Amino acid sequence: MEKTLSNSEMDAIINGDYENIFSVLGIHKDKGSKEVYIRTYQPGSNGVEVVDYDGKVIGKMTKLDKRGFYQINLGQSENFKYRFKITNDLGNVYFKEDTYRFPATLGDIDVYLLGEGNHLELYKKLGAHLIEIDGVKGVSFAVWAPNAKRVSVVGDFNGWDGRTHIMRKHISCGVWDIFIPGITEGEVYKYEIKTAKNNILLKSDPIGFYSERRPNTASVVFDIDKYQWQDKEWVDAREARDDFSQPMSIYEVHLGSWRRNGMFGEDYLSYREFADRLVPYVTNMGYTHIEFLPLTEHPFDGSWGYQTLGMFAPTSRFGNPEDFKYMIDKFHQAGISVIMDWVPAHFPKDIHGLAEFDGTHLYEHADPKKGEHTDWGTMIYNFGRTEVFNFLCASALFWLKEYHIDGLRVDAVASMLYLDYSRKAGEWVPNIYGGNENLEAISFLRRMNEIAYGYNKGAVMVAEESTAWPMVSRPTSMGGLGFGYKWNMGWMNDTLHYISENPIHRKYHHGLLTFGLIYAFNENFILPISHDEVVHGKGSMLAKMPGDEWQKFANMRAYYGFMFTHPGKKLMFMGCEFGQDWEWNYNESLRWHLLEYPMYKSMQDYIRDLNFAYRDNPALYEQDFDYQGFEWIEHSNADDSVVSYIRKGRTPGDYVVVICNFTPVVRHDYKIGVIEKCSFKEIFNSDDKKYWGSGVKNENELHASEDGWNYKPYSIRLTLPPLSTIILKPVR
Repeated sequence: MEKTLSNSEMDAIINGDYENIFSVLGIHKDKGSKEVYIRTYQPGSNGVEVVDYDGKVIGKMTKLDKRGFYQINLGQSENFKYRFKITNDLGNVYFKEDTYRFPATLGDIDVYLLGEGNHLELYKKLGAHLIEIDGVKGVSFAVWAPNAKRVSVVGDFNGWDGRTHIMRKHISCGVWDIFIPGITEGEVYKYEIKTAKNNILLKSDPIGFYSERRPNTASVVFDIDKYQWQDKEWVDAREARDDFSQPMSIYEVHLGSWRRNGMFGEDYLSYREFADRLVPYVTNMGYTHIEFLPLTEHPFDGSWGYQTLGMFAPTSRFGNPEDFKYMIDKFHQAGISVIMDWVPAHFPKDIHGLAEFDGTHLYEHADPKKGEHTDWGTMIYNFGRTEVFNFLCASALFWLKEYHIDGLRVDAVASMLYLDYSRKAGEWVPNIYGGNENLEAISFLRRMNEIAYGYNKGAVMVAEESTAWPMVSRPTSMGGLGFGYKWNMGWMNDTLHYISENPIHRKYHHGLLTFGLIYAFNENFILPISHDEVVHGKGSMLAKMPGDEWQKFANMRAYYGFMFTHPGKKLMFMGCEFGQDWEWNYNESLRWHLLEYPMYKSMQDYIRDLNFAYRDNPALYEQDFDYQGFEWIEHSNADDSVVSYIRKGRTPGDYVVVICNFTPVVRHDYKIGVIEKCSFKEIFNSDDKKYWGSGVKNENELHASEDGWNYKPYSIRLTLPPLSTIILKPVR
C-alpha cells in the first residue's frame, strides 16, 4: 500500500517547496499493489468524499492533517472520472473537480518549440485558454518562469490562495501549466510566484489577452477566437496590393484624447463608439491609413501607451478584445488601413509586470548598463535570450494575424540599435567586436520583419529611427533591417525649422527646404508631423507659424501643400488637420469647438481636399521612392523663397508641376521652366478663398512658350499667391 504523505512533505507542498506537485496530488496507481489512490489538499475543509459523475459516493477520504490533506485508497485498476464532495468549515457542501487529475495542456512538440525559443504562435499555448478536457470545461494556464520554486494561479475562484492551484513545471523549457476546471470567461487572475529566495510575487500574465481596467492590474480570461470578422475582402485585397506605389496618408491618433464623453470630457469613448465616429471621420477626410499610438495594455496614462506591459492585450480603457476587433473591422470595411505603434524597445518596472518576473532578470538584462533606459526609467529586453526574442516576434505576429492589424510602427528603433544610446562614456558595454552596435537587437529586428512580411503579405512595417543607420527600409537579404518604411526625422526637423522662421529671414535658411532631396530616395520614407512635434513645450503646429492669424494659417497651408507634394508617404497627427491652437494634452479631448470658427473649419476643409487631390493624382505617390518620380524646376531661388518641381507617375506623360511661395508676397508674371509645350491648368491652390486664403488664382489655362527657362526647353508665366502651394497639371 502506498504510504501517506509525511509531515515534511505536506509542509513542502504548503510552502511551495515541492518540486513536482502533480506527482503526489491527484489520482495515481501504486507501483506495488496496482491499487489506485487519490490525494488532495483542501484548506478550510472539514471533510472530502470522492463521488462519480452521477453523484454516487465512491468513498470518504481520510484526513491526513488538520491543514486539509486527504487521501483515499481504492481497488480500481484504471484511472477514472471523479469529483470531490467537500464540506467546508462552515458546514456548506459543494462539488469540485480535482484539478490534479487532468493531464498537461502542453504537448511534446510545444515543450520542444518553447524550449528552443522558436514557437511563433506561443500565444496559442501560453496564457489562459478556454478548453475542454475529458468532457469538462475550464481554462488552461501556462506561463514561462524557469527560475521559480513554485507558480500558482490565483483569483476570485480560489480566494487568491496560492496553495490551491499550484502548476506543473516542464523542466526542459521552464514553462508551468495547469488546467483548472469549472472557471469561465471573465475570471480575473494572476500568477503567484515563489522565487528562489522565497519571496512571493503577484504577476499579471505576460501573454494575457485582456486586463482589468487600470488602476487594477489583474489579467482576465477572454476568448479572442469567437469574433466573426467581416473584412475578408479587405484582407484578400491587402495581400495582393503593392503598397509602395499606393497613396499613403496616415492620420495618427491617440485614442484617449481624440474625442471624449461627458460634460468636461472626463469619460473615454468605447472602441465601438470610435467605430461609429472615428471611422467615418477618417474616411470623409480622405486619409488612407490610421495609426494608433500604442493600444497594448499599459498602466500609466501619461506614457501615451509607450510604456506597455500587455504585449498581447488591447487596453481595456476602451472595451474588451471583441470590441477592439469590431473597430478594426469597421475601418477595413471603410477601406482604411490600420497601423498600430508597437514597443519592443523597453518596458516599465511596475511590480505586476515583466521586471524580475520569476525573481530573476528574465525578460531584461541583469546589467543596468545593458538593461535599463535611465531617460525613461524603463527596462530593456534581453534580445539575446531566445525565449525573449521569441516572445517579441510572436507578439508582432499576433497583432497582424489575430487582430488583422495591417502594420506596425516600431517605436524607438534607434534606442535598440545602439548600446550607447543616451549614455555617457563608461555607462555602456561594447559588443564582442568593441563597437556600439547592439548585435542582438539587430538580429531581432531583422527576424521580426522577416516573420511579419513572410506570414502577412501586404503588411506595413515602419521604423521610427532617428539616426543615419543605413538600409533601415531595405530587405534583410541586402543587409538591411527589413522594414518597409522609415520615418524621415531629418526632413521633419529641417522643414519645421524653416517654416518657423519669419518669411523675411527664410532666404537665409533656404537649404533646410531643399536638403531633404539629397537623401530622399535612400530609404522608403514617411514624412511625419507626429505627436512628438506638438508636446513637451513645443506648442501646436499653429503656434510654430510666424505672423498674424491670417499668415499663420497661410503658412500652415503652404507647408502642408509642400509636404503632400514632396516625395515620401505622409503622416499627420490628429488636430493638425484643423489647426488645433494649443499643445496636445493626452488627458483631454481635441478642441473640436474651434470648428465653429471659419479659419479652423477652412483648414479642415483644406486638408480634406488636399488628401483627395493627393489620392487623385498618381504622380504624387506612385514613384515616392524612385528618383525618376521627382525633378527639380527651381531649387535655388532663395531670395524669393520659392521652390518648384515636377512629380511624375509611372505612366509616361503623367506628371504635375508644384510651385511653393513661402513669402507673403504676390508674385505676378512669375516664370518657370516646363518640360512640355502644352497648356497647364491649376488644379489646386492653398490660397483659395474657401480655405480662408486671399483668393489669388490662375483662372485661365497657362500656355507654354518655347522660351526655355530653368534648364527646361519651355516655360510658362503665372501668378504666385502669397504663402501658398499650387499644383498645375498639363492639358493636352
